[in-house]
Amino acid sequence: MTTTELSLDVTDLSAGPADQRTTAADTTPRRPSLSPSRAADFKTCPLLYRFRTIDRLPEKKSRAAVRGTLVHAVLEKLYDLPAAERTVAAARELVDPAWVELREEPGVAELFDPPAEGTEKPAETLEAWLASAGDLVETYFRLEDPTRIQPEGREELVQVTLPDGLLLRGYVDRLDVARNGALRVVDYKTGGMPREAFEAKALFQMKFYALVLWRTRGVVAAQLKLIYLKNGDVLTYAPDEAELLRFERTLQAIWAAIGKAVETGDFRPNRSRLCSWCDHQAFCPSFGGTPPPFPAEAAAAAGWRTTLPMTTTA
Repeated sequence: MTTTELSLDVTDLSAGPADQRTTAADTTPRRPSLSPSRAADFKTCPLLYRFRTIDRLPEKKSRAAVRGTLVHAVLEKLYDLPAAERTVAAARELVDPAWVELREEPGVAELFDPPAEGTEKPAETLEAWLASAGDLVETYFRLEDPTRIQPEGREELVQVTLPDGLLLRGYVDRLDVARNGALRVVDYKTGGMPREAFEAKALFQMKFYALVLWRTRGVVAAQLKLIYLKNGDVLTYAPDEAELLRFERTLQAIWAAIGKAVETGDFRPNRSRLCSWCDHQAFCPSFGGTPPPFPAEAAAAAGWRTTLPMTTTA
């Protein structure tokens, strides 16, 4: 994974080993930031944003999500190979080593533990699951020719501070730069392409990246490209400056709403069909649950302003 500072006025306190941080960085106050996923969380359900970002409640990993992480890792490593060696066979050979590395992360290997006695056996074995990841990687070769692409960045951190102080940051799967300076932002999806009515939601993340790149490089991305590996579909879009300005105002409005919610501790649930996949129903009022007390200390330590009382310990 590469990390490129595109903004000179931002200090990323989470980047780099602790022993490489400077004294100045160690004393710089933490500051909250907005990423595409967290902005989407707040739009979907403000309470979900709180649980994930402020409370940091644990969530169970799923096989589908881990498979997506595995495929992303393989496609990132594929471009470490010389162009002529980027073949389907070589890509499939990257799956097992990437899995060996990924399974060391907490909560991953246990997804494939033998089921407890009396519980239903998973429909897919580890071998079949790994083969399905390899199939998704192979699908990629039907959509692009990696021997003709030399990315400028992969899994690249892009960030910028807007004039109002809002820090935007996120990771781009792949960034291509043409000889004439044109930018292409690419994102891999292991699911299927959404119906036309939901394309705007799918492009939210890509417009976020395009805005950051425009504000840091002064160039509007020529193409935003979403590659859907499940069915072999591609969605492309070309933004313009006026649209990115409108999108910037949208993010500022989201950020203002988040700030108000943190200040008051008022994060409302928003019940939808997505609730079926939420790990936090036990704490959600929409399902008869009670949220834990708002962690004002954690919010303040993360750089948030809140009017809620702090809990002191003797």
